Amino acid sequence: MCCARAGIAWASVGIPQLTRGLRGDSLSLAMRLGDAAFLEAVDIYYDKAAALASPTPDILAQIKGCNNILKVQFPLKCSDGTVELIEAYRAQHSHHRMPVKGGIRMAPNVDAEETMALAALMTFKCALVDIPFGGAKGGIKIDPAKYSTGEKEAIIRRYTSELVKKNFIGPAIDVPAPDYGTGSQEMAWIKDTYEHLQSTDINGTACVTGKPLEEGGIHGRQEATGLGVFFCLREFLDDEGLISKLQMKPGIEGKTIIVQGFGNVGQHTIDCIEDAGGRIIAIAEKDGGVVDETGKGLNIKEVKDYFKRKGTITGFPKGSTVEDSSKILELPCDVLIPAALESQIHSGNASLIQARIIAEAANGPVTPAAEAILEKRGVVILPDLLLNAGGVTVSYFEWLKNLNHIHFGRMSRRMEERGKRVFLEALELEFGNGNRLSDELRRELVKGNTEVDFVWSGLEETMLVAWDKVKAVAAKKGCNFRTAAYLIAIERIATCYKVSGIFP
Repeated sequence: MCCARAGIAWASVGIPQLTRGLRGDSLSLAMRLGDAAFLEAVDIYYDKAAALASPTPDILAQIKGCNNILKVQFPLKCSDGTVELIEAYRAQHSHHRMPVKGGIRMAPNVDAEETMALAALMTFKCALVDIPFGGAKGGIKIDPAKYSTGEKEAIIRRYTSELVKKNFIGPAIDVPAPDYGTGSQEMAWIKDTYEHLQSTDINGTACVTGKPLEEGGIHGRQEATGLGVFFCLREFLDDEGLISKLQMKPGIEGKTIIVQGFGNVGQHTIDCIEDAGGRIIAIAEKDGGVVDETGKGLNIKEVKDYFKRKGTITGFPKGSTVEDSSKILELPCDVLIPAALESQIHSGNASLIQARIIAEAANGPVTPAAEAILEKRGVVILPDLLLNAGGVTVSYFEWLKNLNHIHFGRMSRRMEERGKRVFLEALELEFGNGNRLSDELRRELVKGNTEVDFVWSGLEETMLVAWDKVKAVAAKKGCNFRTAAYLIAIERIATCYKVSGIFP
């Protein structure tokens, strides 16, 4: 879509019309329309790739199935004196590599099938980006907004003790991380509880990732998923061969972007896009959204400041508020980035999506039925399996840091700086004719790598290598990027089983 069209898009769509609808639950709507449930959708995508894979049916069946699923229930004494029964899950999808890895979410719609679906995605995601973990996922069935900090701490600590009791957590067994509804504070509670219950485990800090820096976390973890999304989107948009098929100019600069979800992933993705010259023309949140009508894009710093003050983006004064945020997904743009929950794009709205590219920052945001509709219309989907793997990639780095009991750069930074300083001085002596570089330039050239430098470099390398592989397999097999991503994962997992002697 050209920039001129982006500037007049809102007049043609009609902002007043968008605000008339009631907010709907996209997940429930997708189910009512007969779209595949989340776990079924993962199986559909898997089967599509498995049809192109070389492993035998018995290996494919093993790779597909969920190895373990744990359901626990425990009482919570609430602050008002009542007692509530809490339901929670942990799924370990694949043990082809250990430990297994996956986040813990807190949400009212958590159930066994969703947890198994997310665990399966983690298996294939880790295999795709070549990280030595099996896939896992956890979920606690509560709305965290309705509980006090003390109540949430009690829930997390009891959940962790249940995982320890059932041998579902440990640096060599199962390593959780943050997900929807959880963050670094919850991970700190998990670490503390685990270390109290397993006091002789010298590597206990590595039982969970996404921790605060003070508790063994790693620089760059918070930005990791959004940065990974950006790296892959940037590579796609810079590929002249691919982007020309959409009759678009290469590069992210000037592209119009709509983002669904203003949480951690959405915000950091937006930051990277804005820094690269992309224009965020609309943001959708669960309680409504905001749309830019100027054609210049929203000022993200101002949106963030407003969000911090108000706790919502609705009512942002330099944009138009849209009450039915699902309608924002249907506005014209170059790139739509769903960064919220699964099944947000389904058979009911797929034909209304006007984006040319969908970059899946969330897990499972596009149902199989919607994907079929979108691809017939020429929309390119960059799959979740690859795009949001940045989080688990940097979690892997954090796990390594904890096992090594030292942060990246500590042993090498000063040595790098001394070597660079000697090199610069030699150049100045040989070729400078008495001239010296400015102090500012010297400091920049001599600066050694910090932990975040290592982390972001490793993340970019991981994402770009995986993207190149997905692109090559898609071209070779004549399939879409999602199928290529699953196919790569399947072949790698099958190889693990074969070389270990489990399958011939």
